[in-house]
Amino acid sequence: MAVWARRLSRGWCLLTRALAPEVPHGLRSHSSKTRTCQVSCPPALLPSRNGFFLWKAQSFRPLSAESCARPDGSKDGSLESPESPLPAQVDQKQEKAETIPDLNADVLYEDWDDIQPSSALEEISEEEAVKITAKPLLPFQSSTLRDYVDHSETLTKLVHLGVDLSQVEKRQKAGQLLLTLDFEKDIKKILLFLKDVGVEDNQLGSFLTKNPFILGEDLEALETRVAYLKSKKFGKAEIAQMVSRAPYLLLFSVERLDNRLGFFKNELGLSVTKTKDLVVRLPRLLTGKLEPVKENIQVCQIELGFQRNEIQHIMFKTPKILTSSKKKLRKIFDYLHNVMGIPHNLLTQFPQVFNSRLLRIKERHLFLKFLGRAQYDPAQPSYISLHQLVSLPDEVFCTEIAKASMQDFEKFLKTL
Repeated sequence: MAVWARRLSRGWCLLTRALAPEVPHGLRSHSSKTRTCQVSCPPALLPSRNGFFLWKAQSFRPLSAESCARPDGSKDGSLESPESPLPAQVDQKQEKAETIPDLNADVLYEDWDDIQPSSALEEISEEEAVKITAKPLLPFQSSTLRDYVDHSETLTKLVHLGVDLSQVEKRQKAGQLLLTLDFEKDIKKILLFLKDVGVEDNQLGSFLTKNPFILGEDLEALETRVAYLKSKKFGKAEIAQMVSRAPYLLLFSVERLDNRLGFFKNELGLSVTKTKDLVVRLPRLLTGKLEPVKENIQVCQIELGFQRNEIQHIMFKTPKILTSSKKKLRKIFDYLHNVMGIPHNLLTQFPQVFNSRLLRIKERHLFLKFLGRAQYDPAQPSYISLHQLVSLPDEVFCTEIAKASMQDFEKFLKTL
């Protein structure tokens, strides 16, 4: 404030000197002491071309009789001179000059501090009470994620991605994991990683529904596992197919993945290239249990009587047999080999027959037998392969293989 006052005083001195020629001689006839007072203290009124204008700063207090010397005969501080052209009402107007209030921030803050904060016990009107909306309380414990969706940005965005929370909450500790994750900090980087691997946008919801635990994995560990697959000569498209079809694949460490690949290579006696092709076509072999695989290999070798090279061909051509039910394998083999009389070598050539339904095999075989066309020996005329028996649609099977109409086949099925 003192700096501002000094600048104002200096400006006033310069303005006074500029207006000095216009001031009448009577005002300059006073003593030097009086002139000093006039220069150092800004007056309330200044002459101008349009009349008088007011200039009053609160920082300058009105001068008293003792603060500035007056000419003789002056009692109220005015300059009384017969030669003065100023009107007599100057002093009156000076006293009536309007004072501009000082906009001091401290004063304003004092006014604001006087405002008391609203109290929770303060009475309000009914209209104000109706406008108050209370948010539902977050449950401390719940058996479903539905109660937390409205309170969790993470769950809301996962639902928008297509994640089925009703399926996720069935997995142990999966719901607790999602509630502890932040979408921007924890989940977004995993989604970008999955897109880089090759998971399509429309598959993200289904992928995370099956494997929500990948959202809690370390990003560096996931990148290391992908790098391992690339080192084993898996292409980008093959890795994308494997990850999409086996969502739990990237949860396995590099050591476990390496052990799984070595297991199938050694158990089936496959080359590196064939082993890689096997797991690309059925990637869940790397994530499933190995005991059922061992048991199915033993069933084919010991109970069904296949040779090792035949087992190798069957498993490589139809890898799904490795994870099939042992009971199903036994029943289908028993009907094909013991009832229909199909030898091992023909079963080895078309192992897809073990993935068919036993009922379908029975119905079509009995219909061909009824028509006298059940011939499965390649050396005989009218030979019918296993592919023609189980793979063709009913209409094609009836017209091209059985040489009968669809109505005849439906009537026959009613007699079974």
